[in-house]
Amino acid sequence: MTDRGVPQGGIGRSARLASLPLAFTGRAVAGWGRTLAGADSDEIAAATVARNAEQLFAVLGTLKGGAMKLGQALSVYDAMIPSEFAAPYHDALAKLQTSSPPMPPRDVHRMLAEQLGRGWRERFTDFDEEPRAAASLGQVHRATWRCADGGGRDVAVKIQYPGADVALDSDLRTLERFSRLFAAVFPALDVRALIRELRERTLEEVDYRIEADRQRRFAAEFTGDRALVVPRVVASAPKVLVTDWLDGVPLRDLLGGVGDETDRDRYGHTIVESMFASPARIGLLHADPHPGNFLVLPDGRLGMIDFGAVAELPGGIPPVLARILVLTARGESEALTALLRDEGFLAADAEAADVLRWVGALADPLREERFHFTREWMARQGSRVANPGNRAYRETGRALAMPAEFVLVLRVLSGWMNILAQLDCTVAARGIVERWVPGFASV
Repeated sequence: MTDRGVPQGGIGRSARLASLPLAFTGRAVAGWGRTLAGADSDEIAAATVARNAEQLFAVLGTLKGGAMKLGQALSVYDAMIPSEFAAPYHDALAKLQTSSPPMPPRDVHRMLAEQLGRGWRERFTDFDEEPRAAASLGQVHRATWRCADGGGRDVAVKIQYPGADVALDSDLRTLERFSRLFAAVFPALDVRALIRELRERTLEEVDYRIEADRQRRFAAEFTGDRALVVPRVVASAPKVLVTDWLDGVPLRDLLGGVGDETDRDRYGHTIVESMFASPARIGLLHADPHPGNFLVLPDGRLGMIDFGAVAELPGGIPPVLARILVLTARGESEALTALLRDEGFLAADAEAADVLRWVGALADPLREERFHFTREWMARQGSRVANPGNRAYRETGRALAMPAEFVLVLRVLSGWMNILAQLDCTVAARGIVERWVPGFASV
């Protein structure tokens, strides 16, 4: 780790990741030896899982860049982790969502001077040196922006870690080689495909000017919304972004059924509606399903933050994807498979394909007027598709060749369903989809 927040040496970063399989194997052999000596195998297995979790996510957290990005993406799916692994991995993932060594003040000042000019301090009446939040690419400071009339404006200043762009690409390339490490923890998730998609989509996140433009579009469209608040952009540069500060409690603090049930249901409704309404209203989809990206504000509304990962959907949800959702909700497996073949999304010779099973739980909330998202429901989906004897499921994943934007939409949908399951909320999702997705017929 350098003193600038992101390790710079590619060899050193790769070595840390490469050490993980060796450590995991060593623990497995040691555990086998202790079992032969008469120790309890269940206790040994639990201890090994806990130590592997601690090491795996500690490495991801300290490396930041793409490594931490992957860890945060995986944390969304903790509702699908097998029950015997849930406790240690849930704890490790929760720490990874927020933990990150801060950038030293001298590097903060240097980045601000490079991006906002040497007189950057004159732009603020106050700047808190202690970061309030840390993410995979940068950290956030609270400050007071100096207004033209002499007043002040509370702002969030997101500052990118030096070298984050290089680290992001290097980490994701390396992690793709070690994706099998996650198989025992996320057997229902194609981690290799997730890493590839992350790499394709997140490299543009290193230019905060792109993020600023997208956030401006969201903020303009949702100004005055009764349920959702998007902070306005105050200033932007390639590696610094200044936006209005939102005081609120991260949605992740409510996971596990914490708080009032009515409030959780309302928050769940807002999340689902924003997910389907924004493509129709502004041609954009917030593509980073993460419980830290929504804040519960004092007035009861939700604040949406972090627009680094946003999908461009200029025509809204693609009509063919709407038809896929309809057929999936109706359980029409043959028609669904035929549609995908006709559209060129499925190889004609994929005889063992079972697309309905591969799509999984996406359709369950669309079959009922109001659907209760629970961890138990999501865990059942994980167990269903993780059956090692399910050849059709494996073959389907290999045979599908859906466009990248479709894969992204499906990943966002499945990610938010996992978060809603952890939130333990009931949402009238079908009515929302019927309203905002043209071509989705009532089922």
